[in-house]
Amino acid sequence: MLKIHDLHAYYGPIEALKGIDMAVEQGKITCLIGSNGAGKTTLLKSISGMIKRTGSIMAAGDGEIIDKHSRYIARHGIIHVPEGRHIFPGLTVRENLEVGTINWHGFFGNQPYTKELEEVYALFPRLEERKNQLGWSLSGGEQQMLAIGRAMMARPKVLMLDEPSMGLAPIVVAELFEKIVQINQQGMPVLLVEQNAKLALEISHYAYIIDGGKVILSGPSKELKNDPRVVEAYLGKFANKCQNNIVK
Repeated sequence: MLKIHDLHAYYGPIEALKGIDMAVEQGKITCLIGSNGAGKTTLLKSISGMIKRTGSIMAAGDGEIIDKHSRYIARHGIIHVPEGRHIFPGLTVRENLEVGTINWHGFFGNQPYTKELEEVYALFPRLEERKNQLGWSLSGGEQQMLAIGRAMMARPKVLMLDEPSMGLAPIVVAELFEKIVQINQQGMPVLLVEQNAKLALEISHYAYIIDGGKVILSGPSKELKNDPRVVEAYLGKFANKCQNNIVK
């Protein structure tokens, strides 16, 4: 679904990504693992067209999108759920979900979205229970469900999730990741950025380890989770060490 080659990204004069090569395959969960500041969020922002970037990002069915605006990218089904959820606190749950239809429904569109709404409520029954509550009144886990539900309302072709477990209790994280797996089992390719490396490697099919704006290691997730370098840097008792422990 996505093929990225020699991707560079910049914040002003600072080069944050330094030649990323990677792919997101149809029907697979691909995860990105790395320390804070490694470039994971920057990579998602680059795909979404939110920052200056060069190189190549090929999207299945749409071709090259490196030169496209973020509105174009969203309208063509590459949907980004940002770190921190960013729901609208003064809108109800249902209104937040309706916002997700704008890229295909339009601000004053006439196309029905009952089917999409029913699918989101089936995936996250709690959102239907709280459909008339304001966004600010939801728990952290419910807000994350709402952010993902809003993305699903956008009819994604690729779903990009940035740190969905951040700030959530373990029991909520487990429930949320079960939902991510369910979404993927419906055929949805997922690009997942996640600090919880163990959980990310358990549910994903393929993984990329990023450090200093570069991919330093990649491979099938079931292999990487048993790689001694990954275990030491991310999964073992020394998991708080920087990724300089991983060397090709």
